[in-house]
Amino acid sequence: MNAPILELKHVTRTFAVRRGLLEGQALLRAVDDASLSLFAGESLGLVGESGCGKSTLGRMAVGLLSPSAGEVRLRGTPLHTAHGRRNRADVVPGRLQMVFQDPFSSLNPRLPVGVSVGEPLAARGVSGPQRREAVAEMLRLVGLSPEHGRRFPHEFSGGQRQRIAVARALITRPDVVVCDEPVSALDASVQAQVLNLLRDVQERFGPAYLFISHDLAVVGFMCPRILVMYLGRLVEESPREALFETPAHPYTQALLASMPVREPGKRVPPPVLSGELPSPLQPPSGCAFHPRCPRAMDICRREAPPWSELAEGRRVRCHLYR
Repeated sequence: MNAPILELKHVTRTFAVRRGLLEGQALLRAVDDASLSLFAGESLGLVGESGCGKSTLGRMAVGLLSPSAGEVRLRGTPLHTAHGRRNRADVVPGRLQMVFQDPFSSLNPRLPVGVSVGEPLAARGVSGPQRREAVAEMLRLVGLSPEHGRRFPHEFSGGQRQRIAVARALITRPDVVVCDEPVSALDASVQAQVLNLLRDVQERFGPAYLFISHDLAVVGFMCPRILVMYLGRLVEESPREALFETPAHPYTQALLASMPVREPGKRVPPPVLSGELPSPLQPPSGCAFHPRCPRAMDICRREAPPWSELAEGRRVRCHLYR
């Protein structure tokens, strides 16, 4: 098998959070010992509830955040030095790009969108005429016209703004694009248009996608391989078909059972999840999911489960499979 284009090796990210005026600071572990490999041209899904650490992991993947521990490598080269600084000497600018959830806040409202789309090329020193030509080509590719480049973000619909964000991310022909909830703020019909656009440009240019979403249906449409995250930890990795047909982790089972179905009368009752999502400031001992798990055992309260290999390409962090 070819070497992965992007690797996250046992990455952890903590943040200092002030509890209150008299209580001082506490450490919030947003991502805890996460490892993944992304191969050239593939789409890897990352799914989990809001607040589970998905976006933090995505920002570490593109170098916007440095890991508190562990390492991120692009084509074998570390993104950060030992002191946590971006390794700009060895990582070519533009090879990692990101599409954010809210295109209105990620586009500068004071700049015409053509200038925003061309900014990654300007950062690489591309001349003005070449930049304008590349911007016109990318706007055409995402279903807009070069004339749209003279307009400002507020003059576009949400779907059009997300197309502009996709154009900006792809203009440098990146190796990897992290898509962080790119369609969650859009209507269903517009979601389908943007998802199909992402698939089309992947076929044309071949970037690898790390696709982040809380919606398993969206991730299943885009990604042949899926990771499931809960409270900062990856708990399951599986090919799409196996995950949808025989989910292993009780949390994955609950996510799938909560999805809308075409025939409501045939819905499988979801597993009963007791309690609420724990605070990441005070995560449970052992398996973080055990307070809500209908199949929790005594060992789940005492020990964090290691990875168990179920089949080629399938693994789960759960004591039920030890």
